[in-house]
Amino acid sequence: MRIAQIAPLYEAVPPKFYGGTERVVSYLTEALVELGHDVTLFASGDSVTSAKLEASWPRALRLDPTVRDAMAPHVLLLEKVRSVAHEFDVLHFHLDYLPFPLFSTLDTPFVTTLHGRLDLPELQPIFDTFSQAPVVSISDSQRLPLKQANWLNTIYHGLPGQLLTPQPHKKPEYLAFLGRICPEKRVDTAIRIAAQSGLPLKIAAKVDKVDQEYFKTEIEPLLSQAHVEFVGEINEAQKPEFLSGAKALLFPIDWSEPFGLVMIESMACGTPVIAFNRGSVPEVIDHGVTGFVVEDVQGAVAALQRLDELSRTEIRAQFERRFSAKTMAQNYLDGYTALIEAEGRPAEGRPAEARPLLRRVAMG
Repeated sequence: MRIAQIAPLYEAVPPKFYGGTERVVSYLTEALVELGHDVTLFASGDSVTSAKLEASWPRALRLDPTVRDAMAPHVLLLEKVRSVAHEFDVLHFHLDYLPFPLFSTLDTPFVTTLHGRLDLPELQPIFDTFSQAPVVSISDSQRLPLKQANWLNTIYHGLPGQLLTPQPHKKPEYLAFLGRICPEKRVDTAIRIAAQSGLPLKIAAKVDKVDQEYFKTEIEPLLSQAHVEFVGEINEAQKPEFLSGAKALLFPIDWSEPFGLVMIESMACGTPVIAFNRGSVPEVIDHGVTGFVVEDVQGAVAALQRLDELSRTEIRAQFERRFSAKTMAQNYLDGYTALIEAEGRPAEGRPAEARPLLRRVAMG
């Protein structure tokens, strides 16, 4: 199958630093290539991939301070894809609603994975207007604000099987917080949970510019407590040791997280997750198997007393069953095939004659 993956240009694929969407695009692209498909990645020129790379801008926009209008490179990206759309069996966008106006008028099958929050009121008229544009959710919870959208399927994110693996440890002693420091991730709540449980907490997290003031006023004063160690941002190579050495990962969010990659990163290392019951959490965590889904601080403290009930070997096995990049890629391939078959054409190419516009069908 000839597949185009179209990534945002804000970060390279994979990202040099923090960038959840671009990381997932990289994992998916590499898995599709490994499965034998002809994949072209439209991304920034500093991306690294085993697929064919079509550089739509020289470098990641966040690394280029000379770019002041980030939309302009994305418009050029869309036009570049449009000009060669006929060469592909399917186009897979990761650009939110940007492809809808242009690609709804073409006859090449396309699908968009929505990676972010969808509870913004300005999105309602977009999805009312483009009600036939096919979209994929990354959790069932993510769909709730946009019930009118043309949901094809929910496909959970996945990680390469050997990207993060359990590391040998005598006995994990600390709790872990991993990701980004911002109000909705509630690292302050993680600090409270650790304090009440009597366990040390290691925080490996980045602070975006937009959250610098929040960090300085709300979080930095808490980091001087004896049970807290602020590690700062860590890279992929450091994550296995950090997560494997933890008794559990704390994920005390107070917003509807669409997915939460850090949860499956923890599972990949065999480390259980204690997470608040928000957003995608009950879909990602198998309660009593890969961790515990709790309602509040008291529930998290109580769950920490039950960690011995969980098998770190089984946590890793469950990750392999549910959240590998290969599983993610195969689920997308099933979706691509359904879209192609809806057009009544073979998956290996496009007939020369013109065809009517695609009538979309739901896959699930």
